[in-house]
Amino acid sequence: MQNQKRVVIDQISPQLNNGEFFIKRIVNEIVTVQAHVLVDGHDVIAASVLYKHEKERTWKEVRMHELGNDEWQASFVVEKQGFYTYKVEGWVDYALNWQHGAERKIDDNQHITSELLEGAEYLKLVLKKATKTEKDYIGNCIDAFKDSARYEEAVTEAKSRKLHDILVKYPEKILANTSHELQVYVDRKKAQFSTWYEFFPRSASETEGKHGTFKDCERLLPRIADLGFDTLYFPPIHPIGEVNRKGKNNTTEAKKGDVGSAWGIGSQYGGHKDTHPELGTIKDFKKLVAKAKEHNIEIAMDYALQAAPDHPWVTSHPDWFKWRPDGTVQYAENPPKKYQDILPIYWESEDYKNLWNECLDTLFHWINCGVEVFRVDNPHTKPYYFWNWIIAEVKKKHPNVLFLAEAFTKPKVMQQLAKQGYTQSYTYFTWRDNKQELMEYMNELTQTDQKEYMRPNFWPNTPDINPFHLQGANEAKYIQRYALAATLSSNLGIYGPVFEQMIDDAIPGKEEYYMSEKFQLCHYDWNKQNKLTTLIGRINAIRHEHEALQQTNNIKFCHIENDNLLGFYKWNQDRTSEILVIISLDQYYAQQGNIQLPLHDLGIHEGQKVEVHDLITGNSYNWYSEWNFVELHPALPFHIFKINK
Repeated sequence: MQNQKRVVIDQISPQLNNGEFFIKRIVNEIVTVQAHVLVDGHDVIAASVLYKHEKERTWKEVRMHELGNDEWQASFVVEKQGFYTYKVEGWVDYALNWQHGAERKIDDNQHITSELLEGAEYLKLVLKKATKTEKDYIGNCIDAFKDSARYEEAVTEAKSRKLHDILVKYPEKILANTSHELQVYVDRKKAQFSTWYEFFPRSASETEGKHGTFKDCERLLPRIADLGFDTLYFPPIHPIGEVNRKGKNNTTEAKKGDVGSAWGIGSQYGGHKDTHPELGTIKDFKKLVAKAKEHNIEIAMDYALQAAPDHPWVTSHPDWFKWRPDGTVQYAENPPKKYQDILPIYWESEDYKNLWNECLDTLFHWINCGVEVFRVDNPHTKPYYFWNWIIAEVKKKHPNVLFLAEAFTKPKVMQQLAKQGYTQSYTYFTWRDNKQELMEYMNELTQTDQKEYMRPNFWPNTPDINPFHLQGANEAKYIQRYALAATLSSNLGIYGPVFEQMIDDAIPGKEEYYMSEKFQLCHYDWNKQNKLTTLIGRINAIRHEHEALQQTNNIKFCHIENDNLLGFYKWNQDRTSEILVIISLDQYYAQQGNIQLPLHDLGIHEGQKVEVHDLITGNSYNWYSEWNFVELHPALPFHIFKINK
């Protein structure tokens, strides 16, 4: 194909899979675009980033500046939710090329009469775009360029900064080249900054052995708000199957009174659009959602696409399940785990369109009940393109809705789900425990292209995961793990009150809770307070007060000659909020070390005073050196310092 354009545009970033997937931002965040822009020969070239919101017709333009080695950069701010499109444009700037050449000849004491006449022609093209004041100046330049008696004035203006700025402002883009279009999806702030608390509504009763209700959950809202959580996530609240119901501690036979697994969805009382009758009605649930919002808490629902054997779908839509020759359906398995109480969906069904539409309608049903956050169970066991479709369909009508992917699986699978549209992702933080592991994992999340699309959500524990390092752990370990999750990641969550009450009984040799709440009612003293609850509340308050902790990607690890001390610097977009965190990874003994301040990033020099103010204790320290001594004890194994310069 013949192409007369001379400017080449290459290596645009950020982009995913050559633009197949969109990158992600939140409202008022910056998108910094880089590209290789080059031309044959030595002509002066220019480049811009063009961008617009999906509801805008006109492109906005921001000029790129060269970083060196033909690498160019520019940034723009995404101000509204929804899709933005952006692209790079490059051109040979003949007017600037003229000025550059004229300036070199003037500096070489050459007479440039012909060049001035050429410049006058370029300025005529600018006249029709300029403001009135600019037109007066340009007209004067044209007259001077043509008048040999005004030669000295002409050469002065020809090389002037004022003329240069006008030529930059009004380029004549001859044979401009434009890259392919790329997209960024912009979410509300909660996509990037959220603090989750999970509990089972059925265990919310004040009376031991009594099934909890949505009304009981209302009673607990002030406690959750006081702890500083803004998202309350419930495991499935739907009717639970009675066929093959699981008994306590995941036994295969339920005894009388056993409540079964909340993920075994569907019974004679309904399916995915219904509530468990012992929890309450849809009306009760809507009231709970409204009450939670009064406490600045959003209810997050579990979206689990599977069915109990007695789910209404099994009889009304048998084609949505794969039947074996003996007339049974293979129950779900995740070897060595077996889920006899769950039938997996048959995604290859010929009736897949009706299946997909019902799944979408289920989401719309709960969105209409006031839910705008969904934690999706095992999304990696459903087709990727299904998620791409259903999330896009929801976002078209309800851009506030957020999706958290519960996929503790292979890295590329988790990454693919994020690319297909998931707002947030569970992560491997649950198992990352030593300094090297934590630093390597954070660098992977924040220094590779994962930072453009995968928003991590750090959970120290879940109902499925009782990690070995928390089994039998002391209070300092729980404090350490919460502090790590809350400061490394801007999205975090805990399964409580198991976490804050340090309930850690495990099945021997497994990372599973003994007598798991997944299969039984539990009774808790919801009024119980301890040092851990106090620190959780304080840390959460600090996160809400300091923007540096409301994002994940702006992080730089600081050197400390001690493998038991982890230090890192975090900052917000305009560096009006700067935080230094130091955490001891030793829950038994005091640890000491010298931390190296990132002076260049802080914009300070050796000897300049820096005040570090501990946001937990209220103590302040004046540091004057690049290296500074710190000591942490298990009683309070972390510092969260506000940096004052």
